[in-house]
Amino acid sequence: MPGPPRPGHSSDSKRTGSDHRADVRQQRERISRMRSGFQATADAITQSAANADERVPGVVAMVTNRDRNIYEGAAGKLRIDLDRAIDADTHFALFSTTKAITGTAVLQLVEQGKLDLDAPARSYVPEIATLKVIEGFGKDGEALLREPRRDITVRMLMTHQAGLGYHFFNDLYDRLVRSGHPGIITATKTSLMTPLLFDPGERWEYGSNIDWCGQVVERISDTRLGDFFQARIFDPLGIESMTFEINDQVRANLATMHIREHGGSLKPIDFELPAKPEIHMGGHGLYGKVSDYMRFIRMWLNDGMGNHGRVLKPETVRMAEQNHLGHLKVTMLTGVDPTLSNDAEFFPGVPKSWALSFMVNDEKAPTGRPAGSLGWAGLANLFYWIDRKNGYGGFWATQILPFGDPTSFARYLEFETAFYDHL
Repeated sequence: MPGPPRPGHSSDSKRTGSDHRADVRQQRERISRMRSGFQATADAITQSAANADERVPGVVAMVTNRDRNIYEGAAGKLRIDLDRAIDADTHFALFSTTKAITGTAVLQLVEQGKLDLDAPARSYVPEIATLKVIEGFGKDGEALLREPRRDITVRMLMTHQAGLGYHFFNDLYDRLVRSGHPGIITATKTSLMTPLLFDPGERWEYGSNIDWCGQVVERISDTRLGDFFQARIFDPLGIESMTFEINDQVRANLATMHIREHGGSLKPIDFELPAKPEIHMGGHGLYGKVSDYMRFIRMWLNDGMGNHGRVLKPETVRMAEQNHLGHLKVTMLTGVDPTLSNDAEFFPGVPKSWALSFMVNDEKAPTGRPAGSLGWAGLANLFYWIDRKNGYGGFWATQILPFGDPTSFARYLEFETAFYDHL
């Protein structure tokens, strides 16, 4: 009789192969059960968000793995007083979810050796050197200004340490805008010429830093930012619909902006970023579909590879996802203009850092998102996350002001939590 199979014997190989196929089959079954369970829960969350008393007008929500979307959901309407359903082809004003795409363009120039993150930004955009630190206002109402103690570097811009802010999160900037300085949604060069709130590098303050990064990209590449995005990021990802310059095709499928009024009711408003902006604002100016943003998320999940070509090198992705704030931390966004933002913070009590250019939760988040994941948001209550550890990312899109909307923000967190519960 033959003895027991020896290592390397064909029967041992067959057994190993059979076990492997069984493992693969069981894994697929687990994934299928997870998807089925999450699909039902996620559908219930999006439908409930659109049907609640203090509801969202409409929402598109998606989750992707490294290969494809594993959940696509939509509920509600393009405009709350019209009978037209929101769907996967709906376009959104993406606001600050634009920032990560501009950050990716900066990283591409770093890879090419054309940009040094630690070089003074004035090397690329000389006019940034004219910005002075504001120390308040004199009795005549004029801003009290002084020279900054150090140069702004591109890394400071990428990590929101340059001293720049937003008027809806800062009282001094709010006073400047109320006195006539154009706000950033005007998409003008003048809107960027704001004083610094502190000496560069001293703390984290969320603001127009990435708009300046967009200017750096344009100057180095001698290319309009939208054209740079299309050739270097969107084409390799298979994205056709994202644009800084809204046209009739985009407008025909655009979700209407809504204001959450006192008492919780929603009011549609006529809001649109400039159709022909003087500047392509790298911090907030894109319009696009959630399905296209998922292609961008998949690129980050896949170490920089897109469907039609490489966008970033794997080593660049690994470098960029790290904490680049050092000992500094991301703080609460304190709303100053109640029409544009409430007080808002991701995961209060969880320390948060900043990567290039995303927020990083330093510890596991209450939703289940693991430590070291990437994510951020857009002013009209758009939220996304990128979990490179597990290979998943998600996006929740609404068009509601002010930011930190109690219904949309809470349902987004419920959506993300449901995903990790099923995972």
